[in-house]
Amino acid sequence: MNDKESDLAIHVDNLSKSYGSFLALKGIDLTVCRGEVFGFLGPNGAGKTTAIRCMLDLIRPDSGTVSVLGRDPQSDPVAVRQHCGYLPGELRLDENTSVHSVLEFLRELRGGGKDCQRRAKELAEQLDLNVRSKIKNLSKGNKQKVGIIAAFMHCPDLLLLDEPTSGLDPLIQQTVLEMVKESRRSGATVFFSSHVLAEVQAIADRVAIIREGQIVEVGKTSSLLSGRAWRMKVIFAENTQIFAEKIEALPGILLDAMSSDGRELKLIVDGEMDELIKALAGYHVESIETERPDLEEIFLSYYGEVSERDYLEKSK
Repeated sequence: MNDKESDLAIHVDNLSKSYGSFLALKGIDLTVCRGEVFGFLGPNGAGKTTAIRCMLDLIRPDSGTVSVLGRDPQSDPVAVRQHCGYLPGELRLDENTSVHSVLEFLRELRGGGKDCQRRAKELAEQLDLNVRSKIKNLSKGNKQKVGIIAAFMHCPDLLLLDEPTSGLDPLIQQTVLEMVKESRRSGATVFFSSHVLAEVQAIADRVAIIREGQIVEVGKTSSLLSGRAWRMKVIFAENTQIFAEKIEALPGILLDAMSSDGRELKLIVDGEMDELIKALAGYHVESIETERPDLEEIFLSYYGEVSERDYLEKSK
């Protein structure tokens, strides 16, 4: 393994997987650096869960290669799983046992000691989960908490989380996201799939967007958000019909709407601001409001049937 490969927690090369005639993954390439939070964004059925299962050798791909923490999951699955914490998208537990028994079984299976046991107890308190409860008596959200504790309690080097906040109330969702941030600060790598755009935007260093089994974009979250069309509202002290007419001559600036009195303009900015600011300097401007795009707009540009401008118009 060279130095560059040793910096990678996950390396996926030309990975394909089919279920009968349905091609779930179509030759995807993916790299996740050690120590980063990586968001895997896409709707249900896009291939997110299939990719994670291939990483853990829970299913075998048709072709392509996967490396996890420098190991091949197919030839060394026990070692890979030993260093990973996995939260499946569909968690199945023995309904007739207690939360405590499930967590103790998983701890012993991993060879975890007192630290792991103590960590599980702390996480249960943090997530407000009664470990004496029977699994069959738990709500969907509380069952999800069991899976979260099981994934985090042994402080793994790599966390693979499939829709981690599914079924949780908003306060617990925020707690889980804080747990992800804390794991990253402790040096862990976090790979999590989600269709919840806001949580990906809040915590991911980088994001991959998957559509129908293909990676359509990968990049730093900040980079994906920049370089996209965004909104501006300008309110003038007087009617600015003449200025509105000048908008069309400015590169990358589109007039989206104008109030009936001509004092308020709504613009779509898809380029540099310099010429617009210079043009505004000749008028009495009362206020300027800007709104950056978010991942939802980027997401819809791949999954929706609307253009970025159409989306901006629909979301006003």
